[in-house]
Amino acid sequence: MELKQYFRVVMKKWWLVLVLILLACTASGIKSYYFTTPIYEASAKLIVNQSPKSDEQIYPSVGILETNLMLMNSYKEIITSSAILDKVVEQYPDLEDSVNVMANTLAVSSFNDSQVLNLSYWSTSYESAAKTVNAISQVFKEQIPHIMNIDNITILNEAKLDDDISHGPVNINVVMSVVLAFVLSFLISIGLVLCLHFLDDTLKNEEELKELLGIPLLAAIGRMKKEDYARGQHEHFNISKEAGEGKYVSVNQ
Repeated sequence: MELKQYFRVVMKKWWLVLVLILLACTASGIKSYYFTTPIYEASAKLIVNQSPKSDEQIYPSVGILETNLMLMNSYKEIITSSAILDKVVEQYPDLEDSVNVMANTLAVSSFNDSQVLNLSYWSTSYESAAKTVNAISQVFKEQIPHIMNIDNITILNEAKLDDDISHGPVNINVVMSVVLAFVLSFLISIGLVLCLHFLDDTLKNEEELKELLGIPLLAAIGRMKKEDYARGQHEHFNISKEAGEGKYVSVNQ
């Protein structure tokens, strides 16, 4: 089949494609807006560095910077360990999440050649996420000197508790959900229409018959509509009445 033929096949079932797209977009929008639990993200940044000794230069040397960069993976593991998170739960009993939930929810990352740790935390409310990530940052700042003998930790920025208006849910985007539903439903509906077409073995027009038999077409009988059939019946009745009109007269007489 050529591309034009595929297009004609799809256009014959345009109503099916339209119905499937409308249903998919409507269901996606309703689910995203009404039935999806919103998840909010709060983040904080801190920098971990070694303080120079009294007999060293004020500015850290290249060797110290390289050592700090190599220790970034260690800091990531420490901040998600029970040594830190147990202290968080102990010092901040008003937090909703347990140690296991914090360990599985907290994400710690850093850019290449950077000593900045990015802490991200997700929760069903922005206030809870902000309080938790700030608490983890504070406890890490307090405990890391005892664990790694490092005392130069600076919290670059904390999550603002009053900034929840500008931070919408990270898992709800109604427009994007509808767009994805439109694309997927369009492709699925096109595939369904083509599949139904190829599974149908009936001959739909003269061209398919000629292609199947391989012989020229001599005549074709068009499909009769209901109004044509009713008109034919009426004309047949009139013709019959006229043909037997004299006989009916003789009988009545």
